[in-house]
Amino acid sequence: MRLPLTFDPVSNGEYLPRPKSARDAKAERLAHRWVERGVRRTGVSRRDFLRTTCGTAACLAAIDAVSGTSAYGLTAESLFDPAAADAVLAGGEFIFDIQTHHVMPGKGWEKKNPWMSTFLRFLPGSGRYDRYAYVKEIFLDSDTTCAVLSAVPAVPEGQPLPDREAAATRELVDSLGKSPRLSVHALVAPNVEGWREGMERVAKEFKIAAWKVYTLWGPKGEGYWLDDEKLGIPMIEKARELGIKTVCTHKGIPLWGTKGGFHLPRDVGAVAKRFPDVRFVVYHSGYDPAIQENAYDPEKKGVDALLRTLDDHEIAPDSNVYAELGSTWWNLIKKPEQAGHVLGKLLKRVGENNVLWGTDSIWYGSPQPQIAAFRAFQISTDHREKHGYPELTKAMKAKVLGLNAAAVYGVDPKVARPAIERDAVEKLKHSYAPRRDPSFAVYGPRTRREFFELLAGRGGWPA
Repeated sequence: MRLPLTFDPVSNGEYLPRPKSARDAKAERLAHRWVERGVRRTGVSRRDFLRTTCGTAACLAAIDAVSGTSAYGLTAESLFDPAAADAVLAGGEFIFDIQTHHVMPGKGWEKKNPWMSTFLRFLPGSGRYDRYAYVKEIFLDSDTTCAVLSAVPAVPEGQPLPDREAAATRELVDSLGKSPRLSVHALVAPNVEGWREGMERVAKEFKIAAWKVYTLWGPKGEGYWLDDEKLGIPMIEKARELGIKTVCTHKGIPLWGTKGGFHLPRDVGAVAKRFPDVRFVVYHSGYDPAIQENAYDPEKKGVDALLRTLDDHEIAPDSNVYAELGSTWWNLIKKPEQAGHVLGKLLKRVGENNVLWGTDSIWYGSPQPQIAAFRAFQISTDHREKHGYPELTKAMKAKVLGLNAAAVYGVDPKVARPAIERDAVEKLKHSYAPRRDPSFAVYGPRTRREFFELLAGRGGWPA
């Protein structure tokens, strides 16, 4: 029986999945027990029971129970009563997920990108990771309103989601209602020959919303810094010249085998200060799964390294640096103590208007469990009083879940939402709801063995 929220240490393929902890194993057993109790009490099938929010409630309540916290605050009633679970886990927010992915199999890139070809072996089903699976997971099986389809690191000929295919996915979604549901990124690698011409081409041919960069990646395994005068700075200047002045950079989650520490965000403050008219969106918020997150310590790495660069360069909260939560929140859901510190630090220092929702789906399956967990989560009173973290009010959560990203991407929810609520995707969602059939699937390696099989498929280096 698959739970809505997996307790397996699934990776998005960028980092080594850590072994399942004893605490996670205990929470998983407890969640299964509570689900079985709910099935017996309600008299419905296990599958029908898990289609309600009670299954997610059982998972989150189990996390609280084994961690000794009340971060999710679910009542005993919510474990068998969908209405009680909905009161905490359901909502009607404008949700804008700025980190989503899919790939396009059979488009000729596989031989040039053996890593991604290997990665696809871990995805369930046959071909269930293309644009059609993407639309189902993101827009039908979750409450996501709008999304950004983001790029993955690869040379152009090995790109599993070429710009043209990403644009085609957007056109597919647009054709279902002409509503602004989907935006796309374009990958920029200034350490790959022809990058300037590539930026000009995609800016001209495709309606891209932002640039995506991986400073820790390169075709020879060599990264770069955003403030590198020969690579990073010319790329930012070219973005400004083309009038697309949002740069999304992967920072944190070091890719296996990369050298030089280019995943660290120490360069973010420097370029933010030098280019105040450019928005710098820090994907993963500097988070590293190997680092224990606590109260801010300027000498530590992880999220603290992002906060340190803001301090070093006097970048005020709610300025032109943004923190994105993809994979970060996924990892923190089962670590409520650390989750409170990370969210509290980001909201306090980066700014309550500059923390952006992202899930890194479909690698983690449908984003719905992540959405539900965030709706329920609260930073403890002790953490708020001791460290000055803000309370996660409904208004604050609404900002993080979508309103902040809408401002970055120029989407007015008051205008967009009525169009979205009339489009064919929404009609399809309503007709699908009575027979909703979420897969509860997650994608990517779950063990060291699977991860290293994946690594071998890319010649021992990240991409």
